[in-house]
Amino acid sequence: MTHNRESGSRFSGATKYVLDSELAAIVNVSMALEMPLLLKGEPGTGKTMLAYAIAENLDMPLITLNVKSSMKLVEALYQYDTLTRLNDSRFADSSRDVSNIDDYIKMGKIGQAFTADKRCVLLIDEIDKADTDFQDDMLDVLDQMQFDIMETDQTVKAVNRPVIIITSNAKKDLSDPFLGRCNFHHIAFPDPKMMRKIIEIHFPGIDKTLAENAIKSFYTMRELEGVEKKPATRELINWFRALNADPDFRSKDLVKGELPFLGVLFKKSPDYERARNIGSRRRLF
Repeated sequence: MTHNRESGSRFSGATKYVLDSELAAIVNVSMALEMPLLLKGEPGTGKTMLAYAIAENLDMPLITLNVKSSMKLVEALYQYDTLTRLNDSRFADSSRDVSNIDDYIKMGKIGQAFTADKRCVLLIDEIDKADTDFQDDMLDVLDQMQFDIMETDQTVKAVNRPVIIITSNAKKDLSDPFLGRCNFHHIAFPDPKMMRKIIEIHFPGIDKTLAENAIKSFYTMRELEGVEKKPATRELINWFRALNADPDFRSKDLVKGELPFLGVLFKKSPDYERARNIGSRRRLF
């Protein structure tokens, strides 16, 4: 097994990712120590996008495992297509050799990362959706950098050790063994100063008055009581797009508290109605 550390490669940010020095440091330490990096934080803090930024900056392929609550670890490693093999065995004109089980083995996302010719970034997204057994067994595989295919009695070993980014929305506690085998970083929701930098990257040359008023209004809406799903960075970026696309919108309307397109910011009906009702009473919207 080859552990390709690509010495000299250090993560230093990407074109549309605002990176603070602490986060850059933990990414580079995790790569040097060959340990998974566990990122926690509320949705919209850039956990998932960090993996994209690392892949872009270091010119590595990105492989994403989107964890589901019902997922079994073997699905992330490989899949054995028994149905196709059964169908092929029933038809004499099949061009495939049904006795060769390898032909019916397909790599899952972790298997793809292990067998890739080039070192890649492996993003394991929303690990907190999985049960504890999945989490701990997965880290066993990532520690050993290999797994067995039971149907063929073969061992798949990593050609190159991937850069492993694991995200959690902190909706469910992770086990102590899991936490002990990862480096950890909590990404806080951006403060207004950081958010201005993010908006300026996505909208170069944006009117400063519009940006200032829109960001101020955005944080006011995030503080509304009783909202289940607060608008995140993604919603703010889409809100700016909506404002820019409306020829009748005037930035001074934000000062008056006229905030259009609430449906871009609030994606749940109760949140949307609550924002409208509270805003109407406070003359915010």
